[in-house]
Amino acid sequence: MAIERIVSGMRPTGNLHLGHYNGVLKNWVSLQHEAESLFFVADWHALTTHYDDPGIIEKNVWDMVVDWLAAGIDPALATIFIQSKVPEHAELHTLLSMITPLGWLERVPTYKDQQEKLTSKDLSTYGFLGYPLLQSADILIYKATQVPVGEDQVPHIEFTREVARRFNHLYGKEVGYEEKAEDAIKKLGSKKGQLYRELKTVYQEEGDDQALEAAQALIEEQQNLSLGDKERLLGFLEGGGKMILVEPEYKLTPASKMIGLDGQKMSKSYNNTISLREEPKEVEKKIRTMPTDPARIRRNDPGNPDNCPVWKLHDVYSSEKTKDWVKIGCKEAGIGCVECKQPVIESVLKELKPMQERASNYTESPDLVKSVVAEGCEKARKLARDTMREVREVMGIDFS
Repeated sequence: MAIERIVSGMRPTGNLHLGHYNGVLKNWVSLQHEAESLFFVADWHALTTHYDDPGIIEKNVWDMVVDWLAAGIDPALATIFIQSKVPEHAELHTLLSMITPLGWLERVPTYKDQQEKLTSKDLSTYGFLGYPLLQSADILIYKATQVPVGEDQVPHIEFTREVARRFNHLYGKEVGYEEKAEDAIKKLGSKKGQLYRELKTVYQEEGDDQALEAAQALIEEQQNLSLGDKERLLGFLEGGGKMILVEPEYKLTPASKMIGLDGQKMSKSYNNTISLREEPKEVEKKIRTMPTDPARIRRNDPGNPDNCPVWKLHDVYSSEKTKDWVKIGCKEAGIGCVECKQPVIESVLKELKPMQERASNYTESPDLVKSVVAEGCEKARKLARDTMREVREVMGIDFS
């Protein structure tokens, strides 16, 4: 049974906004308490679409990491690192490209979608075609068991599982595999070896998942087995070969209800955001000037909250009691739009205040941010090196 490990990344887009916080970061903050977590800055992925404007990437990286830390990502709980600082990602991507059918890449849904949306860019590059495979390498190199994604990213995880399955099928059957697995069973001792065989039979003949979990736990508990023997027994248990790359599961991220100041999705490209480090006065000004229900031209005109972007913010930030007050007050013209916006302003400022206090500690000490990332890169690279040693060995290119 693989160690529970969560891996997720984000392209460096600079300062983050409330859409990022409610859509991704709040979830990451929660997940870091549930399992070993690695969060990385996907700077190579940024180059797949911004290869002609690299000057913005470095500043964006550091701004984004500060916002992660401000949002509550804790370096004591999670590993924060930069993708390009762990070159093993690129090595695994290259090796996986040797076995990945071209058709698999061309059928990834976002490939054509992005090409249609970003018509101003020439995306007929190998880097853009191959970015789902680089994404797979980002995940597989850490043997991630869970990857938090939105629904639109589920096909990427299914693709990653296919790549891992193909790799294990091609390279998991080492010479003398079954003999080595039998030798590993003997190392368990007679009682545990017999238990392993019984659980293996029950799982393979009856598909009993409890038997599978019990056998996996039995293997993981053994201190006298090498990592290679454990992986042989895990693969033998499921009737396959040696499990080298772990097939990750997707972990659906709760859909963000956060909308922008104009009622559209919050996005820098729409210029409708509130950044996590926005000055309180600017936050207040932005919300106060938000458009409301166009039917409410005068203070005494009744309105409909469903036609008002501010109502969607109430949906995220207000209590049921406040929402009831807004509904009645709007429909009966009992409150004005300025009054309606005030609870949202207060709630947003309350949410941002601790983040901004944490951010100031890091902006005043940039060396501290770099230290956090350097330590994270070192931890990540150690895990990546361990995986690459196994990958090179089974692919016949381990010349050490």
